[in-house]
Amino acid sequence: MNIKELQTWLNDKGAYPKLIADGIPGPRTENAILQVFTNKNAIAITEDQLLSLARELGDTNTKRIKAVAEVESGGSGWFNTGRPKILYERHYFYRLTKKAVKWLSFGWLGNSTAGGYTTDSNNDGINDSWNKLVKAAMINPDAAFQSVSIGKFQVMGYHYKMMGYTHPINMLYAAVNTEYSHYAMLVNYIKGNGMEKAFLALSTNPQACRLFARGYNGKNYEKYNYHIKLANAMK
Repeated sequence: MNIKELQTWLNDKGAYPKLIADGIPGPRTENAILQVFTNKNAIAITEDQLLSLARELGDTNTKRIKAVAEVESGGSGWFNTGRPKILYERHYFYRLTKKAVKWLSFGWLGNSTAGGYTTDSNNDGINDSWNKLVKAAMINPDAAFQSVSIGKFQVMGYHYKMMGYTHPINMLYAAVNTEYSHYAMLVNYIKGNGMEKAFLALSTNPQACRLFARGYNGKNYEKYNYHIKLANAMK
């Protein structure tokens, strides 16, 4: 996706005022991104939908998926602004742009190492990850939308194909309107990483939760007691 295609995509999603799709990046396109990705009336997931997703993982009830949500999510999948929660990862953008933009190495938008996490450093009421995303999108939309972790379960846009999307921008847009899409990303992440067996092993026994805790949180899971947290959530 180039800038012109991004502008056309934003127009199709209701950007107002409508953008001139001229391929020229700038504040109007940045503002259109913020507008299109805002929804303060997102639809909550239903119990039936949750059960349907649990069944995709081979389960017969929602107990395990609710336990995972309790431990692994950051609560709501949206900021108070109505935009999905994201975390901009500068090292992804740096890597995906192949260091082509040399000034990125100064650290704000791109860096060879992770970090630079801030919330609202300029006090404009917009989460800094969104500020960084729209600036990065003016340089390389493909890399920008792959470089954010998305929603309730913070799944990287980089995994958009695993999530079933043709482009990371569509993955992020799905997280705007329904909580179901956030849970669907969790389920697709579990399936995409072959973790169904580990998921079904979750129980009130911390030892039985180790495999999933490691698979989802990495080798340092024990340091943060994720297996114990999952077992407690199952109770």
